[in-house]
Amino acid sequence: MSARLKLLVGVALAAIVCLGGPARAGDITAYTSLEEDDVRVYLAAFNKAKPGIKVNILRLSTGDLGARMLAEKANPRHDVIWGWAVTNMVDPRILEMTEPYKPAGIEKVNPAFKDPQGRWFATTGYFAGFCVNTEILKKNNLPMPASWEDLLNPAYKGQIVMPNAASSGTGYLQVSSILQMKGEEKGWQFLKALDKNIAQYIKSGSRPCKAASSGEFAIGLSFAFSGVKQIMEGYPVKLVIPKEGAGYETEVSALMKTSKNKADAKQFLDWLLTLDAAKLYGERAEMSSVPGAKPTEAVLKAGLPADVSTVLYKMDFDWSAKNKDRILAEWKKSIER
Repeated sequence: MSARLKLLVGVALAAIVCLGGPARAGDITAYTSLEEDDVRVYLAAFNKAKPGIKVNILRLSTGDLGARMLAEKANPRHDVIWGWAVTNMVDPRILEMTEPYKPAGIEKVNPAFKDPQGRWFATTGYFAGFCVNTEILKKNNLPMPASWEDLLNPAYKGQIVMPNAASSGTGYLQVSSILQMKGEEKGWQFLKALDKNIAQYIKSGSRPCKAASSGEFAIGLSFAFSGVKQIMEGYPVKLVIPKEGAGYETEVSALMKTSKNKADAKQFLDWLLTLDAAKLYGERAEMSSVPGAKPTEAVLKAGLPADVSTVLYKMDFDWSAKNKDRILAEWKKSIER
């Protein structure tokens, strides 16, 4: 073997070792913050469409997933990011790990839901909602809240649970939307006043709604579709969308630059924009950017507006992203417990 050939072989072997071994065809890993039951349903449909591709999943809350990816930055272990908050995705440290890719059908997605440089695209999104247990309200003679301001009523002391903004994407969107609605000074004053009525801050965005549904508390501050699910399952819950407007977040996906199996990773990302996927979004998400995603009659009956744009507060995602570290530092200092 020539010296040059020996050198090329050595470089190739070193590259394989650094990547953790050769890619296995038909095997990809996705990091996601989507709800576990949604992940199961979406993957079952994808597996039916693409039976030769196995998708391994790591599911963590939004903040924890970001910390995991940054900790692994020198050696990423996943092929795609799937259904993660855009406010987190636009972190420059995350973006530099992604590879621009335009999946099939991306031209039909509204420009507001995709990165101009092709580094990410949104399929679904979520917005703030209150899950109110009607039986607990009646039992304790409590009024039905209609707004964020109503939650300051001292009668609700110890009856409200909220996601922790430091770990939950839902919690952060609630905090950032309030700061945007009211301005920072009045926003922090409001959050500190609301804290007097909060029984717990919970790591998960959906758990507050589940806690209210089971009767542990009267009100769970969550995302709207968490309430829709509980209502559809028969719990005594009413979904309240705050009349000031609901802060919202989009759930985006991206291809990793270091993916060991980009061919199959791209097939997975392509599938997320298909009509088959869109039909599932209409059943399981409160909003979607994918043409063909329409809410079902059951979802509308549970309280989701037919046109969600009428209840959304216009979020400044750039502001939410650029100020996130500062806001969370203040949150941990002044409110987190």
